[in-house]
Amino acid sequence: MINSDIAQQIKIVLVDTSHPGNIGAAARALKTMGLARLALVTPQVYPSAEATARASGADDVLAQAEVFETLEEAIADCRLVLGTSARLRSLKWPQLNPRESADRVLAEVGQGRIAIVFGRERVGLTNEELALCHYLVNIPSNPDYSSLNLAAAVQILCYELSMQSGGAEPSHSEELGALPVDQDEMERLYGHFESALIELDFLDPDNPKHLMRRLRRLFNRVRPTQNEVNILRGILTAAQRCCRVAGK
Repeated sequence: MINSDIAQQIKIVLVDTSHPGNIGAAARALKTMGLARLALVTPQVYPSAEATARASGADDVLAQAEVFETLEEAIADCRLVLGTSARLRSLKWPQLNPRESADRVLAEVGQGRIAIVFGRERVGLTNEELALCHYLVNIPSNPDYSSLNLAAAVQILCYELSMQSGGAEPSHSEELGALPVDQDEMERLYGHFESALIELDFLDPDNPKHLMRRLRRLFNRVRPTQNEVNILRGILTAAQRCCRVAGK
């Protein structure tokens, strides 16, 4: 089973869940594998007696579940975010299977909180929500019948984490300054990039196409440290200052 210190660093996030029974079943899936942190983004029906019934004894996981208005808020304190998807996207994202995702999570869990995000029952995560994630996790399934229940998908990912952890302790070998920043800091960077690029006439706010999404993909791949983010924002600020001086 997963070490309790590791378990506290891993957050399972359900986005816009339509059926309360799936929330309860997901809570049960977490508890059976030793996990406890459940986050809900705009659940359509919650709290719910049906969620409690389907939790089958994992009431404590439901009681501690955090509810958020946006995915950005739910993952703001996380340094690594994995988004699950049953389908591949036209704008390619680094992709992992469940076992690879467990390896990645356990390799980084000592560096800060990690989120594994599950989308809506019918349509999954939007491209905009996936753009907030560092990796896409795809569960291989029958190509002629790839439908997988939400709680079953949660169970598969939690099972792989439990099996791969082997009772390991979280590693804290890296210095804080060398760690990737959390998602809250990255959102501030993206906001700064967008405002600066508009001011520099590089980005048309009325016709942005995929520019910001491609920048997100680039930085999700690089995963900058705090010092690197500070350098980037300093460059953007200097460019904005030059632009304003030139406009006088």
